[in-house]
Amino acid sequence: MNIVFLHHALFYIVQLKLLKSTSLDFLAKSTKIVNMGIEIELHPIQKEILLVLLFSPEVSFSKLNRNKVSTDQFNFHLKRLLISDLVEKADRSYVLTQKGKEFANRLDTESQVFEKQAKLSVLLCCIDKTNGVTKYLIQQRLKEPYFGFYGLVSGKVKLGETVEETAKRELKEETGLAGKLELIGIEHKMDYSKENELLEDKFFYIFRLKNPKGVLKNKFEGGKNIWLTEKEISKLENVFDDMNYLIKLTEKNDFSFVEKKYKVLKY
Repeated sequence: MNIVFLHHALFYIVQLKLLKSTSLDFLAKSTKIVNMGIEIELHPIQKEILLVLLFSPEVSFSKLNRNKVSTDQFNFHLKRLLISDLVEKADRSYVLTQKGKEFANRLDTESQVFEKQAKLSVLLCCIDKTNGVTKYLIQQRLKEPYFGFYGLVSGKVKLGETVEETAKRELKEETGLAGKLELIGIEHKMDYSKENELLEDKFFYIFRLKNPKGVLKNKFEGGKNIWLTEKEISKLENVFDDMNYLIKLTEKNDFSFVEKKYKVLKY
């Protein structure tokens, strides 16, 4: 056999194996990334497998395929769930992984649609009283949605994080300030478009911080900070609808809870 030909043949075989390996690795990684998102689309067979395992700790292959789908087709979808680390094989049975349990628990058992839930965030009411003048720390958003809008310092609660930990983290990251935080209320805010389409549904844990210490960050990624009086705030355009409520809340001593729906003209 020609040595050059053999060399080239071996080279292409190695490259093909590497390509297949890389493709499988990419498939696994990309599937996991998609599964971490909010909007998740699964094939009906994959949803059925998750629902069966949701109500049974361990299920054999034959009982898992309770709709008697063709073996090849069922195997394909089962392998997709195995690659995604949602399902794993235990001896001769299949079980949900820890990730799969949380994932499947968000699947509505009747509609087989993944349920969306309201977002959890914090709002920081930072107040400065100097020489008899009261000012509030206001942020202008420089990212979507609500680009250009003015509101209080805010941030999303991360998984496994307490709301106070979130408040301290956001305060440091976005303002550079520090101080004693006081939880003063919870706001359930729902924003709708003029066509009555739900745009955002959020629960805000509201913290008050009087006379914070440190050097204020004027700008950060996604916004800028500015101290303003209540009168100056009232003259701004594109202020969030709940601003007046939040300012009045800082003056109260009682814990407050409010739920309100707003019609938003700009988003």
